[in-house]
Amino acid sequence: PILQDFQSTMSMLPPMNQGLWDWPLQANDGVVHVHNDRELFEVYLDAHHFMPSEVQVKVIGRILDIHFEHQSKKDSLGDVSRSVTRSYQLPDDVDEKSVKSALSNHILVITAAKK
Repeated sequence: PILQDFQSTMSMLPPMNQGLWDWPLQANDGVVHVHNDRELFEVYLDAHHFMPSEVQVKVIGRILDIHFEHQSKKDSLGDVSRSVTRSYQLPDDVDEKSVKSALSNHILVITAAKK
């Protein structure tokens, strides 16, 4: 169901030149949607279960570090929380100082200019 939701949401995005691509540091981790041309680098990640305040994006050197975390909530069975961390190597031609992120329609959009 989550993959179907992701595919359904991704189908609403404009077409991308590079299609689907999984970054090297996260091999076999799932699929992200990446657009990478001479002027712009864009990444779309499913963030269906998270609010903007629960998403943190950092650049550490050439590594893009993405962290999603729900606050712990109590229910009848105990405490429930959700946390996901992804780390990706930025392509060599991406200006790491220009990385920006926004959450829109349950999709985390990360953009960066080229050097």
